[in-house]
Amino acid sequence: MDSRFRGNDGRKHTGGAWFFVLLFLCVSVHAQDTSSNLLHSILSELSQHTAVRAGFTQQRQNPALTQPQTSSGQLLFVTGHGMLWQVQQPYQQTLALTGTRGVSIDNNGTMHPVRSERGVSQIAQMLQGMLSGRLDTVTRQFTVSVDGSAAQWTLHFTPKQARVAQVLKGIELDGGAFLQRIRITMQDGTQTDIRMTDTRDAGPLSALEKHALDLP
Repeated sequence: MDSRFRGNDGRKHTGGAWFFVLLFLCVSVHAQDTSSNLLHSILSELSQHTAVRAGFTQQRQNPALTQPQTSSGQLLFVTGHGMLWQVQQPYQQTLALTGTRGVSIDNNGTMHPVRSERGVSQIAQMLQGMLSGRLDTVTRQFTVSVDGSAAQWTLHFTPKQARVAQVLKGIELDGGAFLQRIRITMQDGTQTDIRMTDTRDAGPLSALEKHALDLP
């Protein structure tokens, strides 16, 4: 290692070494500041939309299955209340997900509790925190890194808690002004890829949507 910092006379020049060390530290600190600023910029933009609708296509790949499972439908996110997933193809199902519970809603509007897989509640809480602009909610449970720019970004989430990390490997979110894609990778090799289309501000909510998300 020392040979990299020897002059033509063969003697060591530690001043050059310290310069490169200081330069590296300055670049690292700048990169961290830039990433932090970008993350806050992304959260600020996402939090401008308090209620969002989108179409979605979900593809789930399981190592135990030869073919991926694909479903599509509509979703609704309301800041502070949760998400409503309405699967329309290849079957019909409505799920309401909040940070504390998950329910299935039948055609009569009756709610039935559903048991979530381990890690699902953490994912739901993380998404709510992200879309609400609450960084503290996210960083309590995940280590976060960011690539790209405010116009087109990718966020990487790695679980901090050992019991969650045993099940959940990581999450990636892609987006711009709105969230565009979610990729969830489990430790058993299962991958879920959710792509959003026609993302927009939600507008008025139906009676069923208000009921599902406990809105007045």
